[in-house]
Amino acid sequence: MIAHLDHLVLTTSHEADCIRFYTEVLGMQLESFIGGTPPVERRAFKFGQQKINLHVKGREFEPKAHTPVPGALDLCFMASIPLDDVVQRLNKLGVDIVEGPVLRTGATGKIRSVYVRDPDLNLIEISEPASA
Repeated sequence: MIAHLDHLVLTTSHEADCIRFYTEVLGMQLESFIGGTPPVERRAFKFGQQKINLHVKGREFEPKAHTPVPGALDLCFMASIPLDDVVQRLNKLGVDIVEGPVLRTGATGKIRSVYVRDPDLNLIEISEPASA
């Protein structure tokens, strides 16, 4: 019945810092679009064939999660570059690595991951397929 994830919604308390983290640190593309009733400008981070819609705490769009709160997500992204290059990029940008690289189990098999936190303290796992 379900084919793939199209988008998810991230709630932030720190809009500018959140935008910087997802665009500059993770390399996602910031997109603005008109949505909702009445129509209003919204923002999202695009990557691959998915996106993360951005809600700002206290200015969420309807409908929304029952209790949207910043810092409640634990997301895993597959990297488009080798994980060692990801680690170098994170170090260069001064992003603290919480854990890793470590071996984990992903949706389609073994992965090698590092963990960081975004400005709202969501846990962000960045991974690559583990070598056989």
